[in-house]
Amino acid sequence: MTTGAPRNAADLAARHWEAVYRGKPSQGVSWYRPHLEMSLALLRQAGLTPTQRIIDVGGGASTLVDDLLSLGLRAITVLDLSSAALAVARERLGAQADTVHWQVGDLLEVPFAQGAFDLWHDRADLHFLTEPAQERRYAAQLAHALRPGGHAVIGGFAPDGPQRCSGLPVARRSASEIAALLGPAFRLLDQRSERHLTPAGTEQAFAYALLQRR
Repeated sequence: MTTGAPRNAADLAARHWEAVYRGKPSQGVSWYRPHLEMSLALLRQAGLTPTQRIIDVGGGASTLVDDLLSLGLRAITVLDLSSAALAVARERLGAQADTVHWQVGDLLEVPFAQGAFDLWHDRADLHFLTEPAQERRYAAQLAHALRPGGHAVIGGFAPDGPQRCSGLPVARRSASEIAALLGPAFRLLDQRSERHLTPAGTEQAFAYALLQRR
């Protein structure tokens, strides 16, 4: 979390998400699910094994890390702008949290090592990137961080989904549009749709893409 006047868009976003997670329980945010069933299904389709290196970008307080640990994975990175969100997950996991690499930062700026991951998971982070420059940087970061042959599972609001989330504008994309954004370094293997029911009882349309790094 930054102090003083925000220097850039990442600072502003970090302050926004800090306020969200400090002001509301994680089970009360609109994107909360007890388990990310669609993500887990697509990760299994990608050949999920305990030895793989996986990053959950924008993972925040998500329970995906809990389920990955229960499946025996030990090379897990959870990246988020909000230290408060990661603190929720760490407290929930207790001693198991020590086996996870927690990273506070902006995924567009993190200096990933080349080919650092076998699996990249993103549920509802990319859809907050609405500017072409942000999209290009995301695609470059993913292509750099994911090893050739590795897989990405990316989900976000579908074309008929909400136009805003947590007070912020979002980009609504189909799986094919996600693949087009990532460019020729990736091929689309599968696409799924989901009707997510928020804790408040509102239905939201999500689209998921399973992609492979060429």
